[in-house]
Amino acid sequence: MLGVYNYTVILTYLGMLVGFTGVTYAMDGDLHTALLCLMIAGVCDMFDGAVASTKERTAKEKRFGVQIDSLSDLICFGVLPAVIAYTAAERSRTGLYLSGLYLLCALIRLAWFNVDEEERQDRETGSRTVYLGLPVTTSALLLPALMELGAPLGWPVGKLAPLELLVMSAAFLTPFKLRKPQFPGKAAMLLCGAAEFALLITRSVI
Repeated sequence: MLGVYNYTVILTYLGMLVGFTGVTYAMDGDLHTALLCLMIAGVCDMFDGAVASTKERTAKEKRFGVQIDSLSDLICFGVLPAVIAYTAAERSRTGLYLSGLYLLCALIRLAWFNVDEEERQDRETGSRTVYLGLPVTTSALLLPALMELGAPLGWPVGKLAPLELLVMSAAFLTPFKLRKPQFPGKAAMLLCGAAEFALLITRSVI
């Protein structure tokens, strides 16, 4: 069979399936569960690279990993946030246009990242230390934060969610340097994510 099926890609495959599940919930109007899926996919993406690095891989397996990770990211952090924001905006035309623009910018960023990463791997060994622009995976923290913290405060999240996607769209393609988070940064993101996740679960139960 074509493809790679060892443990180095399990989290990537799992994250994609969780992301697709979130899309189906968002289409049905269950935004709480869709946001939970978005955050779970974010956790999968955070650790899939670390898992993959524990195994000696061929050049083809490494290139496959780069491609499959970005393809999964497009579904989890491109399509899923776009559908969530579009649904939150009550399927308005503004929500449609801004969500579509967000998805296009995510697609362009991920394609550019793939090209840049392959060129980097040809020049040097080791992991990337700096990103150019905002990674698409940040939507797994930013969108739930807006929608779950803003709603109790009475914010019009249906209007704000597409606008947040617009800001992220610009940040995806702006070539500012952003250092890749190490353990302290990842720990901080996990703590923030855990707090958001707990809030989501609490609101879903209530």
